[in-house]
Amino acid sequence: MTTTWDLLTEAHQALRTAVMGIPADGWGRPTPAEAWNVTQVLQHAAGDQRAYASALTGGPKPTEDPFAPSGELGATPAEVLEPALAATVAAFGTVDSPDTEVAVPLPPFKLPAGVAVAAAALDAAVHAWDIAVATGQLSPLSPGLALALRPAADALVEPLRGFAFGPAIEPAIDADEADSLLNFLGRRADWKA
Repeated sequence: MTTTWDLLTEAHQALRTAVMGIPADGWGRPTPAEAWNVTQVLQHAAGDQRAYASALTGGPKPTEDPFAPSGELGATPAEVLEPALAATVAAFGTVDSPDTEVAVPLPPFKLPAGVAVAAAALDAAVHAWDIAVATGQLSPLSPGLALALRPAADALVEPLRGFAFGPAIEPAIDADEADSLLNFLGRRADWKA
């Protein structure tokens, strides 16, 4: 049986894979995350994971402003990403699945444990998709993963529409779960570099 914590592992692996697949000339490419290039999405994704960990533990906050990443890596991509992913995994390792009020860095600021973990996974998976499609890789966001992440999107998106998420886009008639989730988050599932 797949648990919500397994979703975090799957989403983190998708993000790692997408980052490892960035070609040498890919760091400045535009992404579906409007006005951000690949480097900035990596910085944002790492910052978001640190923010989830910090909300739970009070530990270090993101070193980059997640909403205005510099686009300048001061370290290797792995040195930017891996500590953030490890911090998030360690922080959620302290959470029990029956907990109903787990701290998260976004409104409503407290979610049931499973939804909180899925929210961190949602963030990682969507940014993995941003990086992958911007750099010509296959989408790491499978319909199954998207379906499992949808409850987190339903819990988080509406309070943040217009700030962290764009207006929802009507999905195509033949849209699968991944496309529908991306459209719900305000991303064009058919985005091309």
